[in-house]
Amino acid sequence: MGSSLVIILALALAVALWRLGVQRRFIRHLSQAVANDQALLRSREAGLYRNGFWNRFRLQVNALIDELKHVRSERATQVGQLQATLESIREAVLILDADNRIVLANDALRELFPASGKIAGQRVEAVFPSSAFLSYIAEARREDGAALREIEFRMPGKIIWAEATCSLIPDFNEDDPGSMLFVLHDITRLKQLESMRKDFVANVSHELRTPLSMIKGYVETLVDGGTEVKERDREKFLRTIQKHADRLHALLEDLLTLSRLEQGREQAPDTRLDLANLIRETAANYHDAGLLDTERLRLRIPDEDIPVLGDSARLNQVLENLIDNAIKYCGERLLIEIGARLENGHVTVWIRDQGVGIAAQDLPRIFERFYRVDKGRSREKGGTGLGLSIVKHIVQLHGGHVWAESRQDDGATFFFTLPLAGAPSAETVRNAGGAGLTESSTADD
Repeated sequence: MGSSLVIILALALAVALWRLGVQRRFIRHLSQAVANDQALLRSREAGLYRNGFWNRFRLQVNALIDELKHVRSERATQVGQLQATLESIREAVLILDADNRIVLANDALRELFPASGKIAGQRVEAVFPSSAFLSYIAEARREDGAALREIEFRMPGKIIWAEATCSLIPDFNEDDPGSMLFVLHDITRLKQLESMRKDFVANVSHELRTPLSMIKGYVETLVDGGTEVKERDREKFLRTIQKHADRLHALLEDLLTLSRLEQGREQAPDTRLDLANLIRETAANYHDAGLLDTERLRLRIPDEDIPVLGDSARLNQVLENLIDNAIKYCGERLLIEIGARLENGHVTVWIRDQGVGIAAQDLPRIFERFYRVDKGRSREKGGTGLGLSIVKHIVQLHGGHVWAESRQDDGATFFFTLPLAGAPSAETVRNAGGAGLTESSTADD
């Protein structure tokens, strides 16, 4: 009796261990199937799945795996569609998780912040070191969103302004319900225009105030003084009034000219003219007026024609503005050189002086409206502060560009280019580089 019980218990234990081994293999197969998104195959444990319970369990597990694969596929498709949609949006889009790590950024954001590079997975503060933006993110998380706000980003070498909006994306990632979407609209250009408008209003007000105050003061003196003002003083007062009235008139004319040029109200010129002859005529006018003699004005231009399409009056205005500018800043070292050379289908013209020069920090801004290197001297000479800006716009209207080179106390050279009217002949190019130029070897040293 005792030996039979031992045998029965041994058999029961063997069966239990066998079933336990089978179940452990099933659990291992189940774990592998779930991890690899693969179905549980009946052939791997045919004996086990002859049991109805385990076979039903296998079928249910396979159904769950299929559903999980379907859900993952749908989610991947949705994320792909979302990313494709965001990439097509012109606004910069940024998605952050609950830890402020970047989940997604579209091309527009990478174009707006080129230095950001591959930013997916990085913390936002490492990519956008803007305290204002980080504060905006913190506020948006506290209040499940934040109102539209203008934010300044100071990047290396430039400042970017953006209008930021945000919203919560609770279903973007089920494991991370704190995802947030930020849209950044670039308003840098608008900010620059706003700043330019404010500067323009301030500058115009300042430029008008001085002559108007002088005119008003002298007129009041003449009116209140009546016949008591001496004839000599009266004449002096009237000449002063005339001087400041002329300054106001010049300022208004320059403002109107600049307005027409900036608004594109003038058509690109299509009249063929000889630029070399125009330069000679302009130089002759200064000589005839006694402003520059042949010792103080040197011409280094080709002997042959320089054909360009242009407005002679506008190009003459360019030359006169640059020559007048050179005269103002030459001082006692009044020596001006006007040169031209032909190269690669365009002509380069330069006006060089031996004056006080322009400091390096001023060079990038000299073509801005009302910007003056020497404010006192410019006003004393009657300048409006718009001459170089007008030069820039006229040259651009003619399809060229303008720039300046200078060193402090070593003179300044202003260059502008114009496209030639038709390709220059080989003879013209050869002459322009050799015998056709008077002293051309030193024209642009």
